Amino acid sequence: MHFLYNLVVILVVILAMPVFLIRTVREEGFWERVRQSFGFLPEEDLAPVANKDCIWLHAASVGEIVAASPIVKEFRREMPDTPILVSVVTSNGYAMAKRIVKDADSIIYFPLDLPWLSSSVVKRIMPRVFLPVETELWPNFLKAARKYRIPVMMVNGRISDKSVKRYHYLRSVLKDMIGTVVTFCMQSKIDADHIIRLGADPQRVVITGNTKFDQTYTDVSQAEKQALLASMGLADHYPVLVAGSTHKGEEEAVLAAFVKVRETFSDARLVLAPREILRADELQSLAETYCLAAGKRTAVQQACSHEHDVIVLDTIGELGKIYSLGDIIYVGGSLVPRGGHNILEPAAHGKPIIVGPHMFNFKDTYALFSGRSACLTVNNAAELSEKITFLLNNDGARQAMARETLNIIGENKGAASKSAAQLKHMLVKLDNIKSGPRLEHILRKREAVQTYLYAMIHGAQPSFISDILLSLLYLLSLLYGYGVSLMLAMYRHGLIKQHQLGCRVISLGNITVGGTGKTPTAQRLAAVIREMGYRVVILNRGYRASWQEDVGLVSDGEKIYMSVSEAGDEAYLLAKNVPGVPVVIGRDRTVTGEYAVSQLRADVVILDDGYQHWKLARDIDIVLIDALNIFGNNYLLPRGTLREELKNLDRASVCLLTKVDQAAPEARNRIRDTIASYNEDALIVESIHKPQRFIEIAEWHKGLRCHNISLETVSGQPVFVFSAIGNPQSFEQSVLDIGAQVADSLRFPDHYDYKMAEMQEMMQRAVEIGACALVTTEKDAVKIPAEFIHSNRPLPLYVLGIEVCFLEGQEQLMELIENTMKRPV
Repeated sequence: MHFLYNLVVILVVILAMPVFLIRTVREEGFWERVRQSFGFLPEEDLAPVANKDCIWLHAASVGEIVAASPIVKEFRREMPDTPILVSVVTSNGYAMAKRIVKDADSIIYFPLDLPWLSSSVVKRIMPRVFLPVETELWPNFLKAARKYRIPVMMVNGRISDKSVKRYHYLRSVLKDMIGTVVTFCMQSKIDADHIIRLGADPQRVVITGNTKFDQTYTDVSQAEKQALLASMGLADHYPVLVAGSTHKGEEEAVLAAFVKVRETFSDARLVLAPREILRADELQSLAETYCLAAGKRTAVQQACSHEHDVIVLDTIGELGKIYSLGDIIYVGGSLVPRGGHNILEPAAHGKPIIVGPHMFNFKDTYALFSGRSACLTVNNAAELSEKITFLLNNDGARQAMARETLNIIGENKGAASKSAAQLKHMLVKLDNIKSGPRLEHILRKREAVQTYLYAMIHGAQPSFISDILLSLLYLLSLLYGYGVSLMLAMYRHGLIKQHQLGCRVISLGNITVGGTGKTPTAQRLAAVIREMGYRVVILNRGYRASWQEDVGLVSDGEKIYMSVSEAGDEAYLLAKNVPGVPVVIGRDRTVTGEYAVSQLRADVVILDDGYQHWKLARDIDIVLIDALNIFGNNYLLPRGTLREELKNLDRASVCLLTKVDQAAPEARNRIRDTIASYNEDALIVESIHKPQRFIEIAEWHKGLRCHNISLETVSGQPVFVFSAIGNPQSFEQSVLDIGAQVADSLRFPDHYDYKMAEMQEMMQRAVEIGACALVTTEKDAVKIPAEFIHSNRPLPLYVLGIEVCFLEGQEQLMELIENTMKRPV
């Protein structure tokens, strides 16, 4: 059945090509719809949401967008830091979304439901969750969601009688679609019963109500009403009838009824709003056959004429506000068997509503309003003119209907907040399934594997298999070493020229992989040089940053312009912790360096992790050496952890030993001897990472550094420690050094993005072991979900602020920097 479905879809798309071409010529903006529908999505629309765990809300057209608007607003209120993507199918829906869905980070056209296309788009965006509005279920798209494990939750779900019959023809495909949806948030019991009949698990079906009751975009002030009346040539005293969302075949009845009404109310005016605005010219001509002066909304507005009996609405997105002008509203699609349209829009304005007998697409809403006499039903033109005349003659009846519509609206608000609550509940539940109580077990197992591999490459796990593996790694190391040596030789002999910037350049880097403390050292150096009176700019590669352009301005020293996902955790932390110092990201430091000089007027740039970035000439080359993990096992990658051979220490101006307070004196002496054997002229400086303060994470995120918490707060107290850094052992030792008891700890992969469920599990674990607090690093703090930070937590989460302090060699280092800065560029 799925094969047949795909065959039909492909044939339909092929047959529709001529229509696409014609509409592209006739309709402005249709080409963009076609491009995006075939997967050519603009990068500027993808950048805010792609691979950022966004919420993807899909609404087909105008009606669904109206329903989605309050949901998006509620999601933004409940999850302020989560990106929101909205997709639509129609041009009218796109225009409406742009107008009323202000809280979305991006709005796109939904891809055609072709198998390869759906999979490609889902893979590019990788949302955290996909939310189809009402009945927007597409087989290939849902199949792609299953493939990439994207949970699906239907919101404002509505299944008409017609849809139930149609879906029965797609039973095998339907089974897969229904099975993909984790939660069905349905509008009413009727809709819930329908989805269960189609195969949904009753345990997954909830009734949240209709979000269209929550819409507020149609609020119109008295001043706006007067402006609308004037622009449409309507006087205050005119009785105004609005016929909204009408279809071919019922406008004749509406116009005939209106002619009859004008026999009693000669100054009455009709606003006729067709479902398809392309029919505006047709309806203008039709009205004139009834001897009525008719004009299109756009023409009337330009002419400021009061001579029209009928105004045909030919604009998009105005009907919701124009309903506020009507004394009586007729909602179309109901005198012909089209199923009717949304009566909540006029009801939100407190208007008497009249519909035809065909309201099967809105059974529950229609039953609610008609059951309380807030909506009248007519069967033909004669009955329509009779009801309109009756209401215009009876102010009391008209006002009673208006009051009842407002009462119904008020009583049924809250569907959007219920949908948001269901989403949060579903995501927590799914995250618990994905990580759940196995989180600690998985991390411990990973740590055991790392320990085994570490022992193996250091020769502590001899075996036949390990010998073969190490031999292969050694061969790869030789190839890697030859490549590095060749490239370096080309730079040293001038075969490849180094780029000179118009400012001083100080490089910080490693000769090994792993954490040596580059980020806090860069912070410290930048602050010191800035205090000397120089304009400093930090150049960072932007590791794991979503920003892919050549130059990315993370901060200009005054304002941070990027999120942590855009900038990467290290660059974002530098921008946050070094006020007054701009931070720029980009792979090519020659490009970002020129930007720093020309646009930021840099006197000096600091290359963060720049020892191997030979392309850019530098004045001072500082190599950081971790005193706890000296030079690994003295092998090059991938057999060992060296990025270059130790002999290449000869390029270093300064060798900075980090965390020397945690290393034995013998280890420090061995490092000094090794450095001297390759570079007698290098200045050797020692430094420590000194804990300075605790800041509760909520205060830390606000930048409230004045709310420091003394380190003595945890002295002698059990704490739960977690981190995702290159050298977690050193961080845990720092916590022990301030007098705390590390009751338990978890080590995540470097640069890890924490999930809400993982944070909740760690909090629960900390409570169980009797910890007084959780403790983490500043680098980790930027990756913790905002919804966890601002949640009600049983224990505080402290961010340990660490500062690099230079010890032996500090004076010589400062003198070197000062003398370098004084030399002419």
